[in-house]
Amino acid sequence: MLRTHTCGQLNISNLGETVTLCGWVQKSRDLGGTTFIDVRDRYGLTQLVLNTDTDAELREAGKQLGREFVIKVTGTVVERSNKNTKIPTGEVEIAVTELEILNAAKIPPFLIEDETDGGEELRAKYRYLDLRRNPIRNNLVLRHKMAQEIRRYLSDIDFIEVETPVLIKSTPEGARDFVVPSRMNPGEFYALPQSPQTFKQLLMVSGFDRYFQIVKCFRDEDLRADRQPEFTQIDCEMSFITQEDILNIFEGLTRHLFRTVKGLELGDFPRMQYADAMRLYGSDKPDTRFGMQFVELNDVVKGKGFSIFDNAELVVGINAKGCANYTRKQIDELTEWMKRPQIGATGLIYARHNEDGMLKSSVDKFYNEEELAKWSAAFETEKGDLILILAGETDKVRKQLNELRLEVGGRLGLRDKNKFAPLWVLDFPLLEWDEETERYHAMHHPFTSPKPEDIALLDTDPKNVRANAYDLVINGTEIGGGSIRIHDRELQSLMFKHLGFSKEEAQKQFGFLMDAFEYGAPPHGGIAFGFDRLASIFAGLDSIRDVIAFPKNNSGRDVMIDSPSTIADAQLNELKIKTTVSPA
Repeated sequence: MLRTHTCGQLNISNLGETVTLCGWVQKSRDLGGTTFIDVRDRYGLTQLVLNTDTDAELREAGKQLGREFVIKVTGTVVERSNKNTKIPTGEVEIAVTELEILNAAKIPPFLIEDETDGGEELRAKYRYLDLRRNPIRNNLVLRHKMAQEIRRYLSDIDFIEVETPVLIKSTPEGARDFVVPSRMNPGEFYALPQSPQTFKQLLMVSGFDRYFQIVKCFRDEDLRADRQPEFTQIDCEMSFITQEDILNIFEGLTRHLFRTVKGLELGDFPRMQYADAMRLYGSDKPDTRFGMQFVELNDVVKGKGFSIFDNAELVVGINAKGCANYTRKQIDELTEWMKRPQIGATGLIYARHNEDGMLKSSVDKFYNEEELAKWSAAFETEKGDLILILAGETDKVRKQLNELRLEVGGRLGLRDKNKFAPLWVLDFPLLEWDEETERYHAMHHPFTSPKPEDIALLDTDPKNVRANAYDLVINGTEIGGGSIRIHDRELQSLMFKHLGFSKEEAQKQFGFLMDAFEYGAPPHGGIAFGFDRLASIFAGLDSIRDVIAFPKNNSGRDVMIDSPSTIADAQLNELKIKTTVSPA
């Protein structure tokens, strides 16, 4: 080794030792006859001291060092006169006797500091420099610890880690596939897996009753803060189990991670029906760190001549506690925020429960104080509370009110990143109607089992068929989701029929799985956690990018290596492919 110690290792117990350190120059300070240099590696930072009286030539060499130079130094550990208690090495420094520049460095395009002056795109272009910063490096260390604990927990309860193929068959369900041309089979394509779903089910047929994999998955979909075209799942499957078994085991995994990685003991994991989540929060992944549940008002406000309410399919609102002192300007600003195209509300009705006990609304023309008292009773308001109401189509207005609830909760400081509220959401709809294709699609995937008591509804009332499906939500983010699978060929064929597949299409796409079911498929089910999302919650981040070593931007580009990119004509010819790019 070029070094005897790391830059985060030395302390007062090493006084008098001769040591050698290697690392990057963080910064240099020239103070008259003495030069101080901070040298850094991934373990920490140590201060070096070069003194004119001791070795003038060496000090002159030290003055030539720039930020991010890679150096090797040898010297004696001495006690610092001005100790820095904020870092582990802050009681000592190295009196340098030898200095070697291993590699000079250009001036970096942004400060390699915890608080940097580099913008997101600039840091993405020089990601290898951004990774030197403590916050980003710490995120990857955190992710590593989580992966180790995941493997430890699952291995200890007899799960086997099995790798599944990355070059697979394209299927029509779910998001768009990334496809890969086959040189050896011209005109044919592999797809990159959106998940190992069919393979893990085949492993259950094979008798591997407890499987897991920390696995790369790929989806060609529009991106946002918690999406990347390639992402990582903690993928798990089990045989001979019930839904209750899966909830208990993976609640246990979640508790284990919080305990071992964050040192926190989680409280209860409440359970909520999908229908109740939509009714009370307008979301299948409600943030339950705070209340502010929806209150439906159709029976209270209709028939008073106010057409916006009278003509609405649903009138619903929230109680923003303590917000009656919001000014008209603040409420107007909130209304305009709700009218943004990405939310699409047409307006916002409000009522104040003032400190003097009076009730005043923005629609006093239609509702007197006696009527407003009914509003107050419905929302259980107290003095100082503010009622915020939306009206419109049921599904649309619930989604809009969910956005309003989260925004108000954020403004009131109720979405504390150091507070964790887990929740199981159960019994999702099996199917959802797609207006564009005018047919039902699987809400999760085509292999999800319907509730046995709802199977008869597939023919008569498909939208009300419930699935044996469950999601784990933490702080309003879906962390994991799964289901009990169909393991019977006849039921799987029925499911494909209701999804609009002909027998021939089903056989072509999924014949291998259907055939496997004829050789003794056990009852099975599983779950997949979004590892990137889980890591971002542990790190207290809104975006998953900073828990991924080399992420892509919102256009799906890696600006560091300039990917995706065109390929040479020779490669296209070898693949027997011609490309024609149509205008957008």
